[in-house]
Amino acid sequence: MKNNVQLMTYIDRLTGSNTQTLNNLLNEQLAGLFSGVHLLPFYYPIDGSDAGFDPIDHTQVDSRLGDWNDVKALGEGHELMADLIVNHMSAQSKEFKDVLKNGKNSPFWDLFLTKEKVFPNGLSEEQAEKIYRPRPGSCFTEFSLPNNDSANFWTTFTDNQIDIDVTSEIGKEYLSRILKTFSENNIKIIRLDAAGYALKKAGTSCFMLDETFKFIDDLSKTANDLGIETLVEIHSYYQTQIEIAKRVDRVYDFALPPLVLHSIFSKDFTALTKWLTISPRNCITVLDTHDGIGIIDVGPMDGKAGLLNEEQIDKLVETIHVNSAGESKMATGAAASNVDLYQVNCTYYDALGQNDFDYLVARAIQFFAPGTPQVYYAGLLAEKNAMELLSKSNVGRDINRPYLDTNGIEQALNKPFTKALIQLIKLRNSCDAFNGEFSITSGQSTLKMTWKNNEQMATLIVDLTNRNALIEIKNGNDISTTKLDKLLNEALN
Repeated sequence: MKNNVQLMTYIDRLTGSNTQTLNNLLNEQLAGLFSGVHLLPFYYPIDGSDAGFDPIDHTQVDSRLGDWNDVKALGEGHELMADLIVNHMSAQSKEFKDVLKNGKNSPFWDLFLTKEKVFPNGLSEEQAEKIYRPRPGSCFTEFSLPNNDSANFWTTFTDNQIDIDVTSEIGKEYLSRILKTFSENNIKIIRLDAAGYALKKAGTSCFMLDETFKFIDDLSKTANDLGIETLVEIHSYYQTQIEIAKRVDRVYDFALPPLVLHSIFSKDFTALTKWLTISPRNCITVLDTHDGIGIIDVGPMDGKAGLLNEEQIDKLVETIHVNSAGESKMATGAAASNVDLYQVNCTYYDALGQNDFDYLVARAIQFFAPGTPQVYYAGLLAEKNAMELLSKSNVGRDINRPYLDTNGIEQALNKPFTKALIQLIKLRNSCDAFNGEFSITSGQSTLKMTWKNNEQMATLIVDLTNRNALIEIKNGNDISTTKLDKLLNEALN
């Protein structure tokens, strides 16, 4: 993967159309900005119960978006990332429907995980309490089978997402078939979605077990042999991310988004500086994604201190709610149909109170943080909370998953913030210093992040008390300075 800014997007929600339209957008209005694109689920169907993360057929492109030839063509000009949904598939799939029709006589019976497979002697109350799940309630759903029989299938997320038995031969073949399809169609990186939940073992949390690490190792090796890099997507304790990073190609830096918000809200860079001193260097950095803003990634866990304490986290969450005029509260936790309760659902722009300067500072910090930056389409265009969509779907994460058409994109590209961010992206892409060594120093309300590569140096200096931020690029004796407030003012004219 090139060390340039990447784009994360749904095909239809950004373009209002299909893969060819996205290709045109990337080669015209967004030409030269993104070396790679993370295509969020484009499999059949894109409009299931979880926006494509519940595929009926993981190897079929939804025909409304085009076909594999269109994806392959998009990959000719951009490094493509796709999701490998390792933990589950749709209850509407032909495989699971066959199981419901034929029970244990189905050739697909071993593809799916039942409670009995993990707990053959029954599930005790003590064992049930140990199981980690991202939403309240049971992680099993009972389905009727032939001859008045029934079975409790693992449904870690929703009742329409049936967990796969990745240890079975048919489960391994299923994942291998998807990887082969990806490799044949210009997919260069895969995001291992929900990989932390893939292995279940009686008497454990059934999340990020020792066996899970081996599973990720083996799956990564299979992908690497096909010329595909792996990115692991796991929300967990920050030390877990550090450990995972040692064993895979790349991990997400999910601690960065809440720490940047905390820093700007509190005018205190202490926690952020501590993290960026020890954070993995082989990471993808984000501020926003198709999911919410993670909180578990910076909090304490099992008696171990987090990057932020409980009081700081409470203040962080409450400030987001205040800045968004309560809209985030309407989309978070039990307020909407959420599959997780450890994230705050809100656009990053609204989380910062729609303040262009603060948001540009946040993006500058992201671009200077160790790792390869990825920008979510709604974040690129400084979209506000999609309250109308939320009210229609009652899906909390839809607040940050807007549908845009051609007119909406043109209007967004003309926003002063978007113009300023595009200049920031160009600066990040063109400066070779970011391929060198990173250092960071800070006072309570001041931050200095520096990259040095031979004779070239890039430095970001932020002063939250005086609300100043600038980027200095040195190339030998040549020095250029870019003030972030000036970028915004120039974009107004």
